[in-house]
Amino acid sequence: MDVDPAEWRRHQRYLLAVAYRLLGSLTEAEDAVQEAYLRLAGAEATDVGDLRAWLSTVVSRICLDQLRSARARRESYVGPWLPEPLVGDALAPDPPEPDPAERVTLAESVHMAMLIVLETLSPAERVAFVLHDVFGLSFAQIGRVVGRTPGACRQLASRARRDVRARAPQVDVDAGELERIVSAFHAAARTGDIDTLIGLLDPDVVLRSDGGGQAPAALRPVHGADQVARLVAGLTARRDTGLTVATVRVNAAPGFLLKQGNTVVGVGVVSTAGGRITAIDLVVNPDKLRHVDPATDTSRPRWTMPPASLTGRYGSVPQP
Repeated sequence: MDVDPAEWRRHQRYLLAVAYRLLGSLTEAEDAVQEAYLRLAGAEATDVGDLRAWLSTVVSRICLDQLRSARARRESYVGPWLPEPLVGDALAPDPPEPDPAERVTLAESVHMAMLIVLETLSPAERVAFVLHDVFGLSFAQIGRVVGRTPGACRQLASRARRDVRARAPQVDVDAGELERIVSAFHAAARTGDIDTLIGLLDPDVVLRSDGGGQAPAALRPVHGADQVARLVAGLTARRDTGLTVATVRVNAAPGFLLKQGNTVVGVGVVSTAGGRITAIDLVVNPDKLRHVDPATDTSRPRWTMPPASLTGRYGSVPQP
């Protein structure tokens, strides 16, 4: 069917928001949304009906297939696997969707800590939880994605919700206090003040670094305030190599950007609770940093509309 560019752009950001929360990767989310566009271009108008519902179902099916195949890749990944960081943008649908009190907010659902917990769910549980608890889709529509009855999807979401609540760490919600702690941490890190760093860190703090075998990173999480403080101080002490640290928003939370010249070499996000830093997640895998714009400190999409020459490539798609 012919796709009006304005109509497509009206749904594109929403679809990217869904796909990123399902996959934890902006690159893979963009690929999933692009494939949905190509399938839409090859579908009959009579098969589509409600465009937003049709696209949501198709994108979610594509993401579900990717989640299933990703489980094997995760097992062979070198070191800890972390989500692809989203710098300077919470990737909320535009205009924002309402956030009823009983649902997970769009900002909460994109936090690095939440995405790490979502990795522990089965693919079907993750799809059911994100689509229902974050975006408010009905269990009937979720059933068309995962191929199960609405009742079974309700159980999937309930089980996922229970696991998320049990595993998700407690984090500070006071934005002002969080900014203060992170700013103090950055200041101490720049000067190599280990004592101040230790005072800002929870005794059981954990630092996870994702190099994917392509950049120097710890192969296992680093635990404890003393060990983490010394590692951070050593990293930021490399000022003679041209390394600079900038404060940015990462996955809707305070974080930092590491650059050497005009090249982004790392993105980190900080979690706090009880007035102290409880976790630092650092991504240095260059494959996961390609979308970060070093000039504006934001994540940039790779495209806005797929090439017209590719439309119709995938043929029609069954009615969701």
